Amino acid sequence: MGCNFSKCTECCWSTEQPQDRPLPEVHVDENEVYNEGSGLPQFHEFTFDQIKNATSGFSVENIVSEHGEKAPNVVYKGKLENQMRIAVKRFNRSAWPDVQQFLGEARAVGQLRNQRLANLLGCCCEGEERLLVAEYMPNDTLAKHLFHWETQPMKWAMRLRVALHLAQALEYCTNKGRALYHDLNAYRVLFDDEYNPRLSCFGLMKNSRDGKSYSTNLAFTPPEYLRTGRVTPESVTYSFGTLLLDLLSGKHIPPSHALDLIRDKNLQMLTDSCLEGQTNDEGTELVRLASQCLQYEPRERPNPKSLVTALIPLQKDSEVPSHVLMGIPDDNAAVPLSPLGEACQRMDLTVLHEVVEKLGYKDDEGMTTELSFQMWTNQVQETLDSKKNGDAAFRQKDFKTAIDSYTQFIEVGTMISPTIYARRSLSYLMNNMPEEALADAMQAQIISPVWHIASYLQAVVLLSLGRDHEAQLALKEGTSLETKKNTNK
Repeated sequence: MGCNFSKCTECCWSTEQPQDRPLPEVHVDENEVYNEGSGLPQFHEFTFDQIKNATSGFSVENIVSEHGEKAPNVVYKGKLENQMRIAVKRFNRSAWPDVQQFLGEARAVGQLRNQRLANLLGCCCEGEERLLVAEYMPNDTLAKHLFHWETQPMKWAMRLRVALHLAQALEYCTNKGRALYHDLNAYRVLFDDEYNPRLSCFGLMKNSRDGKSYSTNLAFTPPEYLRTGRVTPESVTYSFGTLLLDLLSGKHIPPSHALDLIRDKNLQMLTDSCLEGQTNDEGTELVRLASQCLQYEPRERPNPKSLVTALIPLQKDSEVPSHVLMGIPDDNAAVPLSPLGEACQRMDLTVLHEVVEKLGYKDDEGMTTELSFQMWTNQVQETLDSKKNGDAAFRQKDFKTAIDSYTQFIEVGTMISPTIYARRSLSYLMNNMPEEALADAMQAQIISPVWHIASYLQAVVLLSLGRDHEAQLALKEGTSLETKKNTNK
């Protein structure tokens, strides 16, 4: 659901609904292109250990929430054993005390499968832990691209595409009985690998059983919510209207101020100066739609279906891929690889061995201090001896002995070392034991989430297993991490 996975929220069923009520079935209309689920797996209940491993123990480096660790419900990026990237929303411990209620809400949302959504893949409910697992969206939020852009502002054609995709997402959810979306805002709109905009599924569940549906400034809250505290489908339309204003203005303008500008026909003040000469009639129509969505009386607001109908004719450059409109190079083009990356791509284990050997234990943070502190115990001395024997065997390319020695270090020792796992992984690979090698490479990444060697090792192992697509993802990840490391030197 990241690359920023941002603020997150609520579900459509009333908390007063009977818990034993059967979940509604979701039928996909194959005639609607954007209703395709892209072959996603069915909703799955994960174990806590699976999610903990996927997020490297909920590592700070993997936080993608807008407010980081200070967010009430933190969102992490992660990677499952099958290399699938995920976003994990970890709720406050007291948010959902009723296990069955949480599972019911999650399962209902998890039935939805749509290319306009960052879909919910599963959940976890163990002890006090309440977690949601969704598709990971790696290319930031609408808020980032619209309000905090760095190289170029979002083009008008792309803004119109965002509006249509969101309306289609809301129409799909409405058709499937999930008409309520909580706290719809620019942080809920995420961009996938191809830079297509998607609506976060996290907004289909509240942050807690009794939590508020809106966490934004009251100036952007639907008037009826202020009166009753209840979210209705019309409330979602109101929030959609505020998003149309965001897209038009490039700023987060309070609806009351925007409506004053519209009534005074001062559209120039409302329109992003970066769009001068681009908006034409589409801008006027977008203003009209926003005005309808922001009507004080809920019954006077349009429904998602009518919004989709109105937005389709406004589309420009429909044949142009989203990443092109966003000014991003083709993601499918060959990624420039470092010499190490090229060696991994051709599965040159000799080069990889030389690099790992030369690197030593430089990337094991705190390892030296911990070893010197524990030198006085016999057990630790034995552990150090097994490490020393493993290192000698690894250097001499006696990989069977290296496996045995490193295994003793891991099983007996109390010290955690990503380098040990990396070295044993490569030793397993040299001994034609790819499954064991993959497990160790992933363990190295769990310990050190931003270590490029762990990703490169996974890439080589996956290539040896014939899992080429997953290998390319791991290779791309390793390249990115290596580049960041070299840049920060």
